This record gives sequence, C-alpha cells and structure tokens, in this order.
Amino acid sequence: MKIGAHIIVKGLVQGVGFRWFVEREANQLGLCGYVKNLFNGDVEVGVEGEKGLIEDLIKKLKVGNRMSHVTDVQISWKDYQNKYDHFRITF
Repeated sequence: MKIGAHIIVKGLVQGVGFRWFVEREANQLGLCGYVKNLFNGDVEVGVEGEKGLIEDLIKKLKVGNRMSHVTDVQISWKDYQNKYDHFRITF
C-alpha cells in the first residue's frame, strides 16, 4: 500500500551531510519526495511510497549518518498523492 509521510528530524542534522544521506537512502529504497533544511535547524522530509519502505527510511533517519546526532523524529502519515517522480534535495 502506498502512503505519504511528513517527517521532521531534530538534532545536529545540518552542516553534516545529512540531506545527502537521506537522499541516498531514499533513492536506494525507491522512494519519492524531498529533503530540506529548515530555518530552525531541523530537517524536513516529505516522502511517498510503500509504507514498509518508508518505515525502513525512518529507522535510518533515527540513526543518521556518521556526523549527525538525531535527537527526535516526528512523523505525520499522509494519504498517497503521487506528487513526486523522484527523491531530491530542495533548498
């Protein structure tokens, strides 16, 4: 079943290659959407795809990459809207 999710990642997640990490992991899972930095220091992820694959991405987000330190991941599940054709970093 395809679904969407809006995810906010908190912690030391800017300036440490976190968006590139998210983009790589999402693309490897075949998910579509975006990742971007927010002005408050958080990272926002909008993603669509199979629910199990999104859950796999969320597990990776909670761990982060080598340089990051994730303190919280907030998830809001959404209806699938087929809004994206690939996964990319936005600014």
